[in-house]
Amino acid sequence: MRWERLFDDLEAQLSSDVTRELVAEVADRTRRERALVGMHERFAAAADRTVVEIRVAGVGLLRGLVTGSGPDWVLLDHRVEAALSVVAATGSGTARVDRPMLVPTHAIRSVTGLGGAEQTGAVAKAFGLGSALRAVSRDRAVVDVVDVDGAVVTGTIDSVGQDYLEVAEHSADLPRRAENVLAVRAIPFAGVAMVRRR
Repeated sequence: MRWERLFDDLEAQLSSDVTRELVAEVADRTRRERALVGMHERFAAAADRTVVEIRVAGVGLLRGLVTGSGPDWVLLDHRVEAALSVVAATGSGTARVDRPMLVPTHAIRSVTGLGGAEQTGAVAKAFGLGSALRAVSRDRAVVDVVDVDGAVVTGTIDSVGQDYLEVAEHSADLPRRAENVLAVRAIPFAGVAMVRRR
């Protein structure tokens, strides 16, 4: 009877050691896998199913449904869900934002709501911020460009370079014509906090 008890104790101890090693290995693998997931992959996994709040330099708090993302940008939209509100918090108060917002990831200070959006299989759009801005430029849409200090430039994107965009500043209610252009402003991508089509 003593031998059986001794063997049972030994077997329980070995089983406990194996379980502890397995738990430690799983935790280590999980940490390694998470270390390989970038923010753009988290946004890609959240696309069309997750509402997030993003604190953006120079803008404040934005809330919206993630509708697209790329290696260095995320697109938020509130119009997909009627009940969803998109809010831009500013120093002077809170204002409603009614358009989709293109946010460069370098301007993001924090994100709330990504939750379980960690699927490594999710694929972001392959094109970067420059390509997204070139598409807006081709449409000749009037935009508001908010910089990381909170200044707003309204006008039409004339051109997009490797690391900057040029905006022909004009009133939102006037077309982009030479007589309506107040100035042409070059803004480095690093200075852009948000681009919102009007």
